[in-house]
Amino acid sequence: MKLQHYLGGLEGLGPVSIETRVFVEPWETRIFAIHTAMMALSAQLPLPQTPSAFNTIWTWADLRKGAESLNPFDYFKYRYYEKWLGGISGYFIDHGYITAEELDALTEEYYQHPSKPLPSAGAAAIDDRVVEYLVEGDSPARDVLVTAEFSVGDMVRIENVPSVEHTRLPGFLRNRTGIVETVYPGAYTYLCDTGPDGIGPAMTVYCVRFDPNDLWPGNAEPNFSLYADLYARYVASADVSVSVEAA
Repeated sequence: MKLQHYLGGLEGLGPVSIETRVFVEPWETRIFAIHTAMMALSAQLPLPQTPSAFNTIWTWADLRKGAESLNPFDYFKYRYYEKWLGGISGYFIDHGYITAEELDALTEEYYQHPSKPLPSAGAAAIDDRVVEYLVEGDSPARDVLVTAEFSVGDMVRIENVPSVEHTRLPGFLRNRTGIVETVYPGAYTYLCDTGPDGIGPAMTVYCVRFDPNDLWPGNAEPNFSLYADLYARYVASADVSVSVEAA
């Protein structure tokens, strides 16, 4: 199953946006700020305390899952930060911070009175925590010992994992072969367990080099390679048979 957010590399998907601005509309900066504040308030780090009522966990994974849970037709219709807004709104509703009816009422109220002041309780303390969070960072590296199955130069085949909710594996790499370029030292995990997709406990991450002619036969430019950083769950021996799902 290829989820709609990982259809890159396929032909006939329509025009490609070449927009280079990070933020196109002013409201997009606020959505980014809300997301960043939610991550900072969730972080299990020694950061400044705040009076915020936000008491659940929010990560990049939650943002991505929320956006990707949109109806596929809506996913392709909305712009980048519109998808973020949908995912964030759904999260607050699902976790009981606000009801859909209350959100609709507040939205209509601000439409009618756009100059109405926004809530600001605890904003300065939250700003301090966000700044320190951005300075400290939040690494996916874990202090555990793992043994890498493959070495630099090994030919590997990319698995076709059953992606139900979220995946870190691009669709166009599934069942393709490549060469291990780098075995990153240490072990890494994702921000959440991806279920059947297979990223849970910390594992090796490989940089795998692909020949574009193998990915897009007869439709690739010459003299370049494509590199992908892939969790060990996605990487198998090249002599492993193609999965039943892809057959």
